Amino acid sequence: MKKLLRVGVLVVLTGLVGTSWAATKTKKAAAKPAPAAATKPVKSDSVAREPYLGAIVVDAADGRVILEDNADARGYPASTLKLMDLLIILEKLESGALKLTDKVTATAEASKVGGTQVWLRDNEVFSLDEMLYAMMVQSANDAATALAIHIAGSKEGFIELMNQRAKALGMDNTVFHSVHGLPPSSGQEHDVSTPRDFARLCLELLKHKDTLRYTSATERQFRVAPETIIRNHNHLLENYRGKQPRNFKGCDGLKTGYIKSGGYCIATTAKAGDNRVIVVVFGSLLSDVRDAKARELMSKGLADIAAWRAKHPAAPVPAPAPSVQSTAATPGLPLQPPAPPQPMPAAPPIAPSPSGLSGAMIAIIALSGVVAILVGVIFVTRRPRE
Repeated sequence: MKKLLRVGVLVVLTGLVGTSWAATKTKKAAAKPAPAAATKPVKSDSVAREPYLGAIVVDAADGRVILEDNADARGYPASTLKLMDLLIILEKLESGALKLTDKVTATAEASKVGGTQVWLRDNEVFSLDEMLYAMMVQSANDAATALAIHIAGSKEGFIELMNQRAKALGMDNTVFHSVHGLPPSSGQEHDVSTPRDFARLCLELLKHKDTLRYTSATERQFRVAPETIIRNHNHLLENYRGKQPRNFKGCDGLKTGYIKSGGYCIATTAKAGDNRVIVVVFGSLLSDVRDAKARELMSKGLADIAAWRAKHPAAPVPAPAPSVQSTAATPGLPLQPPAPPQPMPAAPPIAPSPSGLSGAMIAIIALSGVVAILVGVIFVTRRPRE
């Protein structure tokens, strides 16, 4: 009996200890933070912010700033910098230095570039036109590299062209270190720019007729065998039909970008009637937020432009000023502008002759008389002397 009692006591004590241990474990488990959501934002060391690092809205017609929010914040443009690649190439095409039919050969260096690509093989050849579609639609880093090497002989040479053009455009807070926008390798530096600087780039790009041809394309076949279909990452395009469309009416460009340390970026444009707006958003934590803010800012921008145009109808284009010539300039004195042209005086009417003959007939008769006199004089002077 005593043995049974002892066994029972041991069982009870064991149960109490187990219950206490289990409760302790449960409290520790509850104290642990919940796992992160599936769609977690970028790492905390990123320059990205909520809802964005910086943004700007610009009237594409004249560059008037409609709205800006931390527009001079320096961020990482990622693949949006391919817009500078496009600008340089379009300018060379229009100058005649390049042709769309030029053959671009992929180098071994281009074929090994990571990130988004069209999987170029060493010595694979495509036209410059197709390479441009690959770069702008697919955002292919290998295509951007192949184009840069084809045009400048090396990535470094093309990067120098990019920085020269940025300086000429007044992009004073921009420095490019790559031709594609990928995160820097060890010992390299980030590409850096601002929303305001990129708005300047977009304004310049929209002066070229082929810009929107490349940036508005949503899908295109790049390679037949093996079949390669390239698709645009800009879900705001009006004609976008892929997954998660966020179509915005009139949107036909320009470029998206993303790296972990920089967040999600976009440079976009949309047209309504004769009005066009440019929106640049840098450094959003999530692509959904970036696209939502871009939609919101394009709507506000187009509404503002329409209201501003209603209050400020376009002035007539002034006639070109006459050129100032310095042929009669006196040394030491400032040039005087030419006198405005005066209307020519009207010619006096020709009075009819008293005889009723016209002025032309009188002149003919007088001329005939003069000719007769001259002939007579010549005849007399040429007679043989006695």
